[in-house]
Amino acid sequence: MVKPIKIVVVYQSLLGIYGDRGNGMVLAKRLSWRGIASELIMVEPGQPVPTDGAVYLLGGGEDQAQIAAVDALRADGGLFRALDDGAVLFSVCAGYQILGNSFTVGDDDTVIEGLGLLDVDTRRGPVRAVGEVLSHWTTPEGDDYLLTGFENHGGYTTLGPKAAPFARVELGVGNRGDGTDGAVQGRVMGIYPHGPLLPRNPLLADYVLGVALDRRLEPLPNEQVNDELATLRHQRINVVRHTKSLSEDTRWLGERS
Repeated sequence: MVKPIKIVVVYQSLLGIYGDRGNGMVLAKRLSWRGIASELIMVEPGQPVPTDGAVYLLGGGEDQAQIAAVDALRADGGLFRALDDGAVLFSVCAGYQILGNSFTVGDDDTVIEGLGLLDVDTRRGPVRAVGEVLSHWTTPEGDDYLLTGFENHGGYTTLGPKAAPFARVELGVGNRGDGTDGAVQGRVMGIYPHGPLLPRNPLLADYVLGVALDRRLEPLPNEQVNDELATLRHQRINVVRHTKSLSEDTRWLGERS
């Protein structure tokens, strides 16, 4: 009997502020639609992080939650062992920040040592990044795929030489307003948008699964599901672009008056 693919949502109570557990749910569902058995595992602080998962997910959270998550993950050690064995780690927002070398918290910008899984550092930015974000991700086949999500973060992230940008920003702030969003380093990935992100971007969800399974997943055979997802994505993208265009027109009129 083939063992189920284990998808591990890590510390939902600390890092799940915007429903990021949906990332795990959609991965399990897309495997189920393909007839592939999976197991969705929710791990909370105090519980051991399993070392035999295929995909590990971290979501968003507040300052104290970040500190607690870093301390617990470092003490547990299971996530590090799983990555050494070839697992994939996908993180968003605060989960992305804590994977780096360091990040800051609080009004006094206290520097906290991160998990060191991504060569990035995060510091308080000049303004909080809040709103819909659109960015362009290059698929393994070299195609351009538009990612849609919602960002809400005060930290701005700078990439070191070992990490590569995950996507190119069209609308929004992303890492630090430099035209990039997220970082990837081996089988560790991080990016800012919530949404949750993977349900809003099914091709990215399949990519994460494909990396974990070491093979490219064929498109889902259910044309109705594919069409409905595509329609919802296009509607969201059009709304965001239209809203952005209106806000720019309003600002221009204000400058003229």
